[in-house]
Amino acid sequence: MAYDIKKLLALWFAVASAAAINVGLTTAISAAPVEAKTIADHFSSVKSMSGDFVQSGPKAEKTGGRFFLQRPGKIRFNYAGQSGVSVIADGKSLVVYNKKLKTSRLYALSKTPLKLLLDNKVDFSGRRLKSIRDDGAQIIIKLADKSAFGNSSITMVFDRKSLDLRKWSLTDERGLTTTVTIFNVKQGVRPPAGTFTIDYAANREFNTTTK
Repeated sequence: MAYDIKKLLALWFAVASAAAINVGLTTAISAAPVEAKTIADHFSSVKSMSGDFVQSGPKAEKTGGRFFLQRPGKIRFNYAGQSGVSVIADGKSLVVYNKKLKTSRLYALSKTPLKLLLDNKVDFSGRRLKSIRDDGAQIIIKLADKSAFGNSSITMVFDRKSLDLRKWSLTDERGLTTTVTIFNVKQGVRPPAGTFTIDYAANREFNTTTK
C-alpha cells in the first residue's frame, strides 16, 4: 500500500478522516468534572503500555501495526507491512518517517492534540473539556485547546468498567477525523531501548520542511 506522507502526518495530530466514531457528544453535564477527573487520574497512572492498533484512514481504508506509549510525551507507531512508515514522539517533537520514500516531517508535540493524551498528568478539566458522555458501556470525552492547536480536537473513548483507553479520534481544523483503536494492550511494559529516539540528523538529511 502506498503511503502519502502528508496524509500520514495529518493522521497524527489533526488528521484526515474516514471512520470517525459517531459518538454524538453532548455538552458536559454538571457531574462531568468529577467523573472526568476519575478517568484522568486512572489514565495518568498508566505510565507505559504497548499493543496493537488499527487506524481508520481518510477514505475508510484501514492500516495498523504496533504501538508503544510512555509518559510523559512519548509514543511510537510502527505500521505493518513493507511501508517503512513510523510515527514517533520523543517528548518534544513528533515525526513521521517514511524510510521507503526517504521522507520525514517534524512537528512540535505541544502543537498537536496528542499532547493531551501523553501528558504525565492528564487533565480533563476546565475549558479543554468540551463534552463527556456515559452510554453505559463506555465513556467518551472530547478535549480541545484552541490556544495550542486551533480548532483541532481529540476524542477519547474509555471502557466504562475498567476505565482503560480503547480508542481515540483526532479531528483537524477542517473537521476531518481519523480513529485509532487499540487492543492486546499490556500496561507497565518497558519498551526496547531507542523506541522513542528521533533521528534529527536524518530529518535534516531528508531535506523536508519542518514546523
